[in-house]
Amino acid sequence: MSCASAVRGSSVPDQNTRTFDSAPAGLPLMLKAALPALPVIGSLPGIKHSRGELPETTLIRRRVTTDQAHLERYRRVCGFDPFSSLPATYPHLAAHTLHLTMMTDTSFPFTPMGAVHLRNRITQHRPIGVTESYDISLRAAQLTPHPKGQLVELLSEARVGDELVWDESMTLFFRGRSGSGPEPTTPPLDGVEAPRGPIHWTLPGGLGRSYGAVSGDRNPIHLHPLTAKAFGFPRAIAHGMWTKAKCLSALDDLPEAYTATVEFKKPILLPGTIVFGSERQSGRTIFGVRSEDGSTEHLVGAIVPA
Repeated sequence: MSCASAVRGSSVPDQNTRTFDSAPAGLPLMLKAALPALPVIGSLPGIKHSRGELPETTLIRRRVTTDQAHLERYRRVCGFDPFSSLPATYPHLAAHTLHLTMMTDTSFPFTPMGAVHLRNRITQHRPIGVTESYDISLRAAQLTPHPKGQLVELLSEARVGDELVWDESMTLFFRGRSGSGPEPTTPPLDGVEAPRGPIHWTLPGGLGRSYGAVSGDRNPIHLHPLTAKAFGFPRAIAHGMWTKAKCLSALDDLPEAYTATVEFKKPILLPGTIVFGSERQSGRTIFGVRSEDGSTEHLVGAIVPA
């Protein structure tokens, strides 16, 4: 089963859990995500989102298996060499339609088209073999005030049997009135700068379409200059998770168990050229991406053994 396979139903062990035997269909969810942003339509019952707390529902997709042809396409788009285990960013694709399912439900207190992916943390507790199946779950963990809106943390976990093998934290920013909640914490990479490095990557204008096709993330800001302009960007921009994956593909000698944390900075306009660099600092690997002239940071990240 590939990450884009059709949904086959699911019943629930309890009222706070929804279980899927295959991936929820991505295209209908992308269309559903756009509806709340439309005038008039967005205020209709069944489309308008609540403005309350985060939903307590946990979404679970059972028995995720890897389509080898799909994995090969992902590796080519992101630059990974063939290997006997999955790239650490690959299970994110299995969670993607769970993200959309949660954020398009009217119980979710924000409209999904307004989400900005600020930070991402992935922990690979051990490599997942390409022939292994795993269950992946998603829950909304925390709502935090931000000076210009609110932050939402979404947590995903992958398990082989009862063994936790992978987890991910996504921090999303939603613009609007800042709400109540715990005081914001200092970002984990606060004060860390992207190293200046020698590796140049020239990115084609169609990169967003290529990654969108393999990942299922067909947000219009990534697909074409015209659709990106509708959301305020002069050209299409690269996916943040493509950028993270590309960085990990360029790093040698990663441990079998590690945590890779990134902060997304300025968007990468397509087509364009970016520069990757990395260095060792205080027991961790710092890496990042800058503009070709080095003046603009696009991503900064750190890897520590888990």
